[in-house]
Amino acid sequence: MVKKGTLKESIYFHLYISPWLLGFLIFTLWPIIQSLYISFTDWEMQLNVTPKFIGMGNYKNLLFDDPLFWISLKNTFYYAFGSVPLGLLLALILALLLNQKLRGITIFRTIFYLPSVISGVAVALLWVWIFNPQFGIVNAILAKLGLPTPGWLTDPAWAMPALIIMSLWGVGGSMLIFLAGLQGIPTEFYEAAEIDGANWWSKFKHITLPMLSPTIFFNLVMGIIGSFQVFTNVYIMTSGGPGTATLVYVLYLFQNAFLYFKMGYASAMAWILFVIILVLTLLVIKSSAFWVYYETEAKR
Repeated sequence: MVKKGTLKESIYFHLYISPWLLGFLIFTLWPIIQSLYISFTDWEMQLNVTPKFIGMGNYKNLLFDDPLFWISLKNTFYYAFGSVPLGLLLALILALLLNQKLRGITIFRTIFYLPSVISGVAVALLWVWIFNPQFGIVNAILAKLGLPTPGWLTDPAWAMPALIIMSLWGVGGSMLIFLAGLQGIPTEFYEAAEIDGANWWSKFKHITLPMLSPTIFFNLVMGIIGSFQVFTNVYIMTSGGPGTATLVYVLYLFQNAFLYFKMGYASAMAWILFVIILVLTLLVIKSSAFWVYYETEAKR
């Protein structure tokens, strides 16, 4: 029999979480279930028309009859495998530099973090100007140095590298997480290594990297998930052009849903993207057993 006090606590608990619970059920879980159903239908977003069930038709068309699907997937992998490693490397370097005990270091930490919280549209418009072939600051610097000045966003060969470079603008979030990880490493480890005559590279290789591996793992997973959902920067800066050079997956999904009104087709794309991200995440998690070090496990 349930005690009166326990029952009262349970009622209060469910009462307090009910706003979130209702929001989750109505605005998250139900749309997910609906999108799965719609992915098996042919529906052009007409409210007075019932979606026509076509089974696996949308998935078949995507995988075997739509070349733009594969182009968008290839472009997304290109972006992900370019932006994620560079972003992790730059964030780690910045965190190492900002982990020094210097006067005013908190000001620099704030400065390097701020770009990651600025509106995506504003940042995209800023980088459109930075990459402008005629009067952009990047080409102005390259011209001063006597180097070639690419067309950047107007050149199919340089448009995607430009977007990858632009993605480094938001490394402040990962940098902050790396910084927290660095500050969680006991200083006794470094002191013991110095007594043994270890140089900075030995300390970084045998202490910093192993102790920081859980943080690297977290940032890697979040980076992969974020890179496969890139949309705002591409939509504002190139709209998928020139040609299909920057047609990334989510942009093509958006076009199918809200330009061509093929909601069933777009829902199928969303579920394929979910599976791709899930598989990649599981692969990283599976590989973590070989390179992620947890101090608590070592003590068992």
